Amino acid sequence: MSAYQQLYWTSPDGLKLHARDYAGDASRPPIVCLPGLTRNARDYDTLAARLAGRWRVLAVNLRGRGGSEAAKDPMSYVPATYVADVQALLADQGIGRFVVIGTSLGGIVTMLLARAGAPIAAALLNDVGPEIEPVGLARIKGYVGRASSFPTWMHAARAVADTNRDVYPDWRIEDWLAMAKRLYRLTSAGRIVLDYDLKIAEPLRNPGAETGPDMWAALSALRDVPTLVVRGGRSDILSAATAERMVAGLDRAELTTVAGVGHAPTLSEPALHEPIDRLLARVVA
Repeated sequence: MSAYQQLYWTSPDGLKLHARDYAGDASRPPIVCLPGLTRNARDYDTLAARLAGRWRVLAVNLRGRGGSEAAKDPMSYVPATYVADVQALLADQGIGRFVVIGTSLGGIVTMLLARAGAPIAAALLNDVGPEIEPVGLARIKGYVGRASSFPTWMHAARAVADTNRDVYPDWRIEDWLAMAKRLYRLTSAGRIVLDYDLKIAEPLRNPGAETGPDMWAALSALRDVPTLVVRGGRSDILSAATAERMVAGLDRAELTTVAGVGHAPTLSEPALHEPIDRLLARVVA
């Protein structure tokens, strides 16, 4: 794993937020990585290790995840607030143009940042689009916010495998163990628990809160931006038809489907190395 610095900034409503800051070529736009709903900056460790040095990579912990403080008002766990938090990060760091990589919820935030006029140099939308498949959304709502606690990492890994085997059918126990260590944290009492505020589930009880306003209009803000749409071949969140419609509506977009993977690809799959490198080459060309 590449070394990183701890980066902190303050949200508009006063929360102390955190990101992992991997150093890279300061002459290039930094890469801002936004994780999924229940995930955190650790999801980007492998990708950051591959890109760091050549690129500055900021792996963000959204509010209530990882090293970022939990929100005082759980109803602030919505995309519009995450957009404001990222905008505060960009202002704090004096960042102009930037590349953004967004997985799932992070991809929704990416589209909304574009709609808000953020100077995006290139974008990667990982297994998410303007339309979310109902079956996948129901699956996510079924587990988010449910507490779980384990005595050992192996217990956690087996539980993660039990609930995600359809997503990553080819994974072995070491893969599940690595995923558990990304998703969970060790408490001072020696228990292994989810590394997010369970209250992030509360806004999902409101219809429409999982996305926001017209997301096709938000996507169109990326029309002239080099964009890579990544879809898991087994995804229950992003359909093949929606992914193809996304690419057809953008002038500089490419679609890559990762076979044998559901929601969502980890972005460390070898099949994605070349498409990601090709996207970044368009930034520096």
